[in-house]
Amino acid sequence: MIENGLEKMDKERIRKRPRMTWDEAPAQPDAKRALNRGHGSDGKVLSPPLREDDRDGHYVFSIRENLTPRYKILSKMGEGTFGRVLECWDRQSKEYVAIKIIRSIKKYRDAAMIEIDVLQKLVKSDKGRTRCVQMKDWFDYRNHICIVFEKLGPSLFDFLKRNKYSAFPLALVRDFGCQLLESVAYMHELQLVHTDLKPENILLVSSENVKLPDNKRSTSYETHFRCLPKSSAIKLIDFGSTVCDNRIHHSVVQTRHYRSPEVILGLGWSYQCDLWSVGCILFELCTGEALFQTHDNLEHLAMMERALGPLPEHMTRKACRGAEKYFRRGGCRLNWPEGADSRESIRAVKRLDRLKEMVAKHVDNSRSGFADLLYGLLRYNPSERLTANEALEHPFFKS
Repeated sequence: MIENGLEKMDKERIRKRPRMTWDEAPAQPDAKRALNRGHGSDGKVLSPPLREDDRDGHYVFSIRENLTPRYKILSKMGEGTFGRVLECWDRQSKEYVAIKIIRSIKKYRDAAMIEIDVLQKLVKSDKGRTRCVQMKDWFDYRNHICIVFEKLGPSLFDFLKRNKYSAFPLALVRDFGCQLLESVAYMHELQLVHTDLKPENILLVSSENVKLPDNKRSTSYETHFRCLPKSSAIKLIDFGSTVCDNRIHHSVVQTRHYRSPEVILGLGWSYQCDLWSVGCILFELCTGEALFQTHDNLEHLAMMERALGPLPEHMTRKACRGAEKYFRRGGCRLNWPEGADSRESIRAVKRLDRLKEMVAKHVDNSRSGFADLLYGLLRYNPSERLTANEALEHPFFKS
């Protein structure tokens, strides 16, 4: 049933591949000394002591110890369902790197191998135009797939969060959008569908920022400030859910807020689902708020209709058996608000305006054409939705 799939969001796809392992544990006394200095009494770089993973399969580490003789752990950069990302010093290349250490659980290891395949394909086909993160190396260490990346800055989501969800200026949104669409176009040319585009998976290349007065929040009595990135350069990350062919798929993909209607309705999806996500992302960067803030399928569809108008009848009629309950019996109209599970859910949908009106609160639509671009990316019918290359030709990116 699609409902179970929607709840589980089990996006990993199984694939077998030969393992590549290395690491011999040093003698325990030397390993203990390595926790402090990373070197043994003879000056050799040592591996840390063997430890059990935590109960969730995460690699257990200590700051300043080694991750293999080559890398020294400096800090923890982040954590997700897949594992942890550590900032490390690469003794061989003499540079800082980010190492993604995957949990020692089969489905996450399998997803990591898919990501490695995709990253290798991106690098091999790169003609200097990709905005995708660069993989430097990978290895299997104590049953953890470790992927070595160039070290980048914070995600666009983290940057928004640190600024109390203040919207980015439209000029920055234009730069971000152009680069993001270039990345998506590049992937689609290689017959790759990302399937998990969201602000968390878009990283600024640099961590540097500038502090500027925030005129919207400042008063005559108090001046508020906001941070903006010093550089607008971004890169796309997280290819563990990427699909490597151009067939129509029926599995459940995409993080909830950025999920396309064809996925929710179980109609099958392909490249176009990425463009729906791009539309949702650009709206969020421009306004500071997610377009569809929900965790329920029916409420999600109701929000879409509120912002974008009624769902096309040809799509609702073809909805899979698991999605039929979202529509009134014997018809194609959404079962809303009758099917809402709470009054708060009804109020949440009512609070939404039309897309054009929401955008107009932040930008001048008549001059920018931004709302028109969003409508093109958020067309219900995937076959009518703008492609990445078509979106790049939109007047919004020419102004």
